[in-house]
Amino acid sequence: MLTNLPDAASARALAGALVEARLAACVNILGPCQSVYRWQGKIEDASEVPVLIKTTAERYAALETAIRAQHPYELPEIVAVPIKHGLPDYLAWVTTETTPLAP
Repeated sequence: MLTNLPDAASARALAGALVEARLAACVNILGPCQSVYRWQGKIEDASEVPVLIKTTAERYAALETAIRAQHPYELPEIVAVPIKHGLPDYLAWVTTETTPLAP
């Protein structure tokens, strides 16, 4: 899954919250990028920080809810990319790290 945030501090805050809640096994915070887009009829040019969120399809709904609750944008980019293939041991680790702990 991927999203963009307005700065590194908000990206770190979201990443930490998602991993702590076991909604993501890992979040990569990438370097700043420049985004050009149309918003409410106007062309915008903004610096953003992309993040890549590693999770499972089973955790998507809860992850989307958490991102929407914590994201500073009115309409955050939330895009899920399906995994067609991957190193089995890595994918098993993602599943383990995103499985809620028993109470």
